[in-house]
Amino acid sequence: MQKVIVTGGAGFIGSAVVPKLQDSGYDVYVVDNLSFGNRNFINIDSEKFFHVDIREANQLSDAFKQVSPDIVIHLAAIHFIPYCNQNPFESSDINIRGTINVLEAAKQIPNLKKVFFASTAAVYPISDSSVSETHLLLPLDIYGLSKLAGERLLREFYLETKIDSIICRFFNAFGPNETNPHLIPEIERQLKEGIRKIELGNLTPKRDFIHTYDMANAVLRLISLDNVGLETFNLGRGIEYAVTEIVDSFSRILGEDIEIIVAPERVRKVERMHLLADVSKLKEKTGWEPKWTIDQGISDLINNW
Repeated sequence: MQKVIVTGGAGFIGSAVVPKLQDSGYDVYVVDNLSFGNRNFINIDSEKFFHVDIREANQLSDAFKQVSPDIVIHLAAIHFIPYCNQNPFESSDINIRGTINVLEAAKQIPNLKKVFFASTAAVYPISDSSVSETHLLLPLDIYGLSKLAGERLLREFYLETKIDSIICRFFNAFGPNETNPHLIPEIERQLKEGIRKIELGNLTPKRDFIHTYDMANAVLRLISLDNVGLETFNLGRGIEYAVTEIVDSFSRILGEDIEIIVAPERVRKVERMHLLADVSKLKEKTGWEPKWTIDQGISDLINNW
């Protein structure tokens, strides 16, 4: 049975990835400081859970040595873009120094076979068409910049160790256990309070929303690949949705009219009109296909209110 350490395993995406790994026969261990994650999001024995901040190099190294994993899945990060922009030193510290610590700890594991690094679509510049993995990289914000630094660090790790290394650029995730006030959980929050005139910001930008269960399946497929070397993959649905289309989905499923009020304080001054993943490489290499539509995902969220 292969051992897997998941950093950030009690977080939003981690809480989908961890049970998928467990169900697939992996021996799973989690490193999380619970700053955003929640211990109740995952079902894992206390001896397999390390309450450690990835900025604490010695504690992190001790956890890795204790487990001696075959695979490392590095999800831990600060990733809410407005928070990152307001706190650039903290977000850089976690996303860059934390990643350095994870990779340094990984180097000490003699039996390590694979490292998976969660990057982001925020490494790409504004584009009116779908972006493939070979697209120009030009982050617009501190979050994208910090994750691009993480990609470079993993490249150096691979060149030094020759351990299979996977960079996976996540697009807009949605699903249960969201820990940041992104679009869908913000709509949810207002609707759950009985509000039907909801306040939002920019309405016309389109995003590639992918359910975390589909993401977990993709992560599983990617860590199952042999002789990867160093590879980069996009992970999105491959379909764009405008903010108004997301609201329409909630309206359909609830069977109620929802009115949108544009709140000036919520409007972003710098905005991408499109962010769409070309996921042909992921599908070709792994056979993965997304299963969850927007309506199915939102219906699942509403059914669990």
